[in-house]
Amino acid sequence: MTVENVTRADFPRLTDPFRHELLVHCYRMLGSMHDAEDLVQETYLRAWRSYDGFEGRSSLRTWLYRIATTACLRALENRGRRPLPVGLGAPSADPEEWLSHDGAIPWLEPIPDDLLRGDRTDPAAIVSARQSVRLAFVATLQHLPPRQRAVLVLRDVLQWRAAEVADLLQLSPAAVNSLLQRARATLHSRAPREDQFTEPTAAAERELLDRYVTAFEEKDIAGLVRLFAPDAVWEMPPYSGWYEGPSDIGRHLALRCLSASGPVRLIRTGANGQPALATYMGGQDGDFELVNLQVLTITGPAITRITAFSDPRLFAAFDLPVTAPAGQLDGLSARSTRGRR
Repeated sequence: MTVENVTRADFPRLTDPFRHELLVHCYRMLGSMHDAEDLVQETYLRAWRSYDGFEGRSSLRTWLYRIATTACLRALENRGRRPLPVGLGAPSADPEEWLSHDGAIPWLEPIPDDLLRGDRTDPAAIVSARQSVRLAFVATLQHLPPRQRAVLVLRDVLQWRAAEVADLLQLSPAAVNSLLQRARATLHSRAPREDQFTEPTAAAERELLDRYVTAFEEKDIAGLVRLFAPDAVWEMPPYSGWYEGPSDIGRHLALRCLSASGPVRLIRTGANGQPALATYMGGQDGDFELVNLQVLTITGPAITRITAFSDPRLFAAFDLPVTAPAGQLDGLSARSTRGRR
């Protein structure tokens, strides 16, 4: 179909296939799934309004990315970064003390793995998409000024040419390369290099998750502590405090998370290309309540970081019921286990 033959009637059919990847792009830029959804809606509205003027000098995909990136940069003009608790720079907390709840901070949000898959069928493309939205990477992007963030994502993640990025940002290619160098320097100073850690095999990850789920549901603190790396971190936005090391993490779990007498169930899912576990606590009426979503970072043979998100507004995106009887959780557990294998 030539550009001359394209009409507004073709707009949904031609643009809808890009919706998932545009959502992931906006998420990388903003650190918020909810904000990303709003920006994708704005992108499609702007594209619809100007569709008659689309002349085909670039691909439709590139044109949509231009609109989305411009919308993200505009949205970031008056916004601060979205951190995780560890990124605030405060020392680790004392597990004996209560943490403060800070709902005023716009915390980094997780994104469901199902949205990363989208309409992709190429396994390599799916893996690449997941690696570029890992929590640590997106958290590090938050330290970059908006234009550096856009340049890094467009050049290093989406593999745009410097001239294409320069055209979008109305800069020279030399200025784009300068921004990219500064962004990479910040990224390398704040994020661990890939050669400093080893990703577990799929089988090793499943075995470690099995052990973690069993120990957590049995409230086996000693068993849980053995699964953490010596420098492991446990954080829980919107609580600003965090814990470092197996001993403090275990003490926190014993005092706060697993001290109630009711049963606990963990349901497997995925977020940011990482294994995730929905934590359900049983009540006196026999129903279970969803209390947080644990996103795990596994390095080699151990768990190195758990970010437990407890904002209820995040749960719906993962298709998780807020309350459920045990029988419903059994069905969710069977479904989620099949989906992660």
